[in-house]
Amino acid sequence: RIFRDDNDTHLSAVESIGITPLASRDGIKSASRELKMVGGAMRFGEPYVVDRLTHSSPFLVPEAAELLKDIGEAFYDSLRNKHLPQYSIIVTSLLRTDADAKKLSRTNVNASQRSVHCYGTTFVITYTRFVKHDDEGPSARDVDLKAVLTEVLRDLREQGRCYVKYEVKQACFHITARK
Repeated sequence: RIFRDDNDTHLSAVESIGITPLASRDGIKSASRELKMVGGAMRFGEPYVVDRLTHSSPFLVPEAAELLKDIGEAFYDSLRNKHLPQYSIIVTSLLRTDADAKKLSRTNVNASQRSVHCYGTTFVITYTRFVKHDDEGPSARDVDLKAVLTEVLRDLREQGRCYVKYEVKQACFHITARK
């Protein structure tokens, strides 16, 4: 209920710290601001994993990259403090170019023409899939993992670090860095 920040609210943040939207992926290296590559090969103990991306590229502005890292680490720490098995969150979408957004709008009715993903400030974390670190040990229930992730996001939102939109049909959180 607390994660109802709409697209216009997210847009208010992206215009102050985001890049100028890019026409295509060819422009990533010459973006109006520095972009940091996030993700890569999964290593044991990483706080987050970037899923296979089909409509976005693994880049964020530094503030958003730092926020993503902080979310993953806080999730990891919260699991440990609650004596739950260790998992990583999964990021399913990051920077979109205009071409990516146009392509996505053909198959996703929720895709916006004014996508906050085009500014390098926004990413998506699924709340139905997580990467378990220890295949041998006990598992946690998805509902418990989602609850921990929700607590982490609520705390960061209350600190003024992000806006969050809870998506029911797509089973994810859209998160935009604020500072």
